[in-house]
Amino acid sequence: MKRSISTKIFLLLASLTIVTIGAMGIAARVSFNNGFLGYLNDQGFARLETVTPVFAAAYAKHGSWEFVRNNPRAWLDLLGSTLRWSDRIPDNIQFAPLPESDFTGLDLRLALLDANKHVMMGNLGLGAGAPMKPILVNGNVVGWLALVPFEQATAQADVRFQRRYLTTIWIVGLSIVILAAFAAWWLTQLLVTPLERIANATHRLSGGDYNVRIPVASRDEIGHLSQDFNQLAHALAQTEQLRRSFMADVSHELRTPLAVLKGELEAIEDGIRRITPATLASLQSEVETLNKLVNDLYDLSVSDVGALSYRMTEVDIGGLLHVALPAFSKRFAEAGLQVTTRIDASIVIRGDEARLLQLFNNLLENSGRYIEQNGGLRISCAGVEGAVLIELEDSGPGVPPEALPHLFERFFRVEPSRTRAHGGAGLGLAICRNIVEAHGGTITASQGSLGGLLIRVRLPRVESLPGAA
Repeated sequence: MKRSISTKIFLLLASLTIVTIGAMGIAARVSFNNGFLGYLNDQGFARLETVTPVFAAAYAKHGSWEFVRNNPRAWLDLLGSTLRWSDRIPDNIQFAPLPESDFTGLDLRLALLDANKHVMMGNLGLGAGAPMKPILVNGNVVGWLALVPFEQATAQADVRFQRRYLTTIWIVGLSIVILAAFAAWWLTQLLVTPLERIANATHRLSGGDYNVRIPVASRDEIGHLSQDFNQLAHALAQTEQLRRSFMADVSHELRTPLAVLKGELEAIEDGIRRITPATLASLQSEVETLNKLVNDLYDLSVSDVGALSYRMTEVDIGGLLHVALPAFSKRFAEAGLQVTTRIDASIVIRGDEARLLQLFNNLLENSGRYIEQNGGLRISCAGVEGAVLIELEDSGPGVPPEALPHLFERFFRVEPSRTRAHGGAGLGLAICRNIVEAHGGTITASQGSLGGLLIRVRLPRVESLPGAA
């Protein structure tokens, strides 16, 4: 049977209440019997010690117990105060003051027996195990004083007390059960209701509703859980949007060169175009575009999961930049770009030479693609505080400030609608970020002093990576 959390809370509180009340009742009963009644019996036994000399003196005076048989007045006189007996008892007998036990009906629980243990006067309800004390006169036992135990004398009163006690326990128990029900309802409103909202929101989230949010009504653990849920939903919504954009971008990037290839091949088949070196060069260009896109997608996917292979060795980063630059000299010259370099020599880092060369190629290609005609590109490489700082700063056009944090996201373009002649697939800078992070460095983009974009790469030097391999 499936029970709700509120039902479980109520049953738990009610069970704890019943067990607690039962334990308290048993403990109180045991304490009453063994504690309070035992105390009263001890007081009665002590009283016997003080009353016995009075009875012994009375027997010595009268010579027998006949004076007290069927004589309640004489019996009560014997049980009276020491002041009343002071004129009839010899002076050498000492009496203790009446103890507090007399106020519990001790006199009514006493009985006088003769030497043969026949009841002469007092309580006739003596049991077989009633405690007795001998009355001695001249060393001879002339009688016995017996005390009816408090438990036996108050049997009926005890039953009435027990009933009243149990009634009180039941009333208190019922009150606490009602209080437990109220506490369960309050806890339900405090805990269960927010958890139900979170559970319902989670169910909607698992069904694909990434716009679901939970109102945060407190600053406790439930409130923090609601905030974390909202952040998770927001992250999943962004991930879903990125996934859709990724699929759309990939399909678009693949469709364009494939469409060109298909058109070129169909034109050749129909005889519209002849197979010439120019035609083959056009086909080869589209194949290269497809090949680069596939390779970039592969590199990006394996670097995302940390599976991109790196062979770390000592690399002269300045020398590697000098290797990468000549491949773009012709392109920069055709675009009229003025390239200035300031590269310090003998700056050694620990890294993968091939991946670092891929990093520089992507950065230089990105700069050459977007810098306006007759613009400028400034490249610097210098050592700073145990690291190497590489900067590529161009003359523009610039990038809007709101777009700067997204430059290293895959398929991101500052102008999504621009043609392929001005932009690539939007994967180069994303791959650059993964390569830099794999080397323990950082890459950032900001507004440059030349009016364009400043890309800053910071990589640790050899002494900063002693354990690299």
